[in-house]
Amino acid sequence: MRISFVIPAYNEQDYIVDCLDAIVSQKQGLSPEAAAGVEIIVVNNASTDRTADVVKAFAERHPGSGITLVDEKEKGIVRARRAGLLVAKGELIANVDADTRITRGWISRVLREFARDPKLVALSGPFIYYDAPARVRFFTRLFYFIGFGFYLINRFVFRIGSMLQGGNFVVRRDAIEKIGGYDTSLSFYGEDTDVARRLNRIGHVKFTFRLPALSSGRRLAKEGGLTTGLRYAINYAWITLFKKPFTRDYIDIRLQNNKSVVYAPMNRAKEWVIGAVIVVLVVAVFAAAAWIVYNVAVTGTVDIFR
Repeated sequence: MRISFVIPAYNEQDYIVDCLDAIVSQKQGLSPEAAAGVEIIVVNNASTDRTADVVKAFAERHPGSGITLVDEKEKGIVRARRAGLLVAKGELIANVDADTRITRGWISRVLREFARDPKLVALSGPFIYYDAPARVRFFTRLFYFIGFGFYLINRFVFRIGSMLQGGNFVVRRDAIEKIGGYDTSLSFYGEDTDVARRLNRIGHVKFTFRLPALSSGRRLAKEGGLTTGLRYAINYAWITLFKKPFTRDYIDIRLQNNKSVVYAPMNRAKEWVIGAVIVVLVVAVFAAAAWIVYNVAVTGTVDIFR
């Protein structure tokens, strides 16, 4: 089974090499047959820096790496994904961001998962923000666990959607074509949820913690981890329920010095408010659960409101 990596790259000269190196390193560890089926497509998405030159230089240093550089003049991550899809030859399309590094065994796991389940149309996993503070990584993991709960409810109970992590998801080519491809009217937020929602109608869309990828936390550093998490959660719900994003605009975090990721949210007060609300909600939930358990233990019945 062939796999095509599609990597949108807008002004990513400082990150793209690590992304490509992670893929090429794993490709070299595959069997000759499997390695031959891996191609890498970098979509130079209206970059104004040296992204294209850096990719070309990397390809020259790694002959046989299967790297193709494609230009997409109209800026937008969804348009870049579509441009890569149009030239991809693989049965599987791996959508990876330019600041993402796939983890050890990522390619092998993807191939096994799709070979094991013919009805699997999309597979995804979480991000691990390697350059974010420990507290941010903690809340990110909490965010994923909460999101995973909603994913299970949406997929198996209500059957109205699923969950994919943009920048770390793989789709079957014939499946994405069957649903009409990527929706280019979506500029940023909700593009992955939209794909998950539509693919869920025709096959299995799976999210697993066993397919993590490393990514830069530069957006969280700029906007704030809690603010970003809340915004993603709201847009996930809006796309799932109303088929459109709640947030239209987004901050171009690439305008900062790419390699100097310093956690300095634009609005710290907002971060504190969101954090306080989350703590209050968590405490309230645990308090309610403890009260219910106590009453059940005392009264011997679950009818705690009598």
